[in-house]
Amino acid sequence: MNRTYKYYDFITALFVAVLLISNIASSAKIIDWGVSLFGLPLAFDAGTLLFPISYIFGDILTEVYGYKRSRRVIWAGFATAVLMSLTLWMVKLMPGEATWQGYAGQAAYDSILGGVVSGGIIIASLTAYFAGEFSNSYILAKMKIVTQGKWLWTRTIGSTLIGEAVDTIIFIVVATSFGVFPWEIALSLITANYIFKVSIEIIFTPLTYAIVSFLKQAEQEDYYDRETNFSPFSLAN
Repeated sequence: MNRTYKYYDFITALFVAVLLISNIASSAKIIDWGVSLFGLPLAFDAGTLLFPISYIFGDILTEVYGYKRSRRVIWAGFATAVLMSLTLWMVKLMPGEATWQGYAGQAAYDSILGGVVSGGIIIASLTAYFAGEFSNSYILAKMKIVTQGKWLWTRTIGSTLIGEAVDTIIFIVVATSFGVFPWEIALSLITANYIFKVSIEIIFTPLTYAIVSFLKQAEQEDYYDRETNFSPFSLAN
């Protein structure tokens, strides 16, 4: 576990960036392309456009480097999300400069970024992220052993089906409970988010295959979690 890798830090940075950008976008806008499924409008928060990429990174990390290294990256993302929320919350409390108040103002800040610092969306986002990412990583690691490293697509898609379901349901239900979204669109958000996220995973499967193949060769690593402690609360190597 003390090995050094060429691309591990780079993937970690991308994973964290995707997470933070997604959180801000989720608060900024709800998108509606005018598409319905059996009469249910498929509206979704804007963070859904990018957030599924974090699950692809999670698949790549677990498949190549193993659950323990993936766990460290998940915790890094969790910590930076907390730091971002605290920073934006402190900025919210500070007085705005007069010129800025004229062309933007506190109301605009609260409207767009207020969701990122509101207790409801922070709790919803962090809880959903924690449960979803660890579910995804755990299932993929276990499936890799069961399949003996074959049929990568079954692991990436199978783990995403569970992880994204856990993430999406927890996020929407908790956020709606705190008043972030109205209950009238909760089912629509859950359905649209889940369909979109899983679809992205499936569409990007060839790219996932290519990246995993490249990394396994470049890093000379193909980790199997046969003796792994799967507790999400351990940061040990």
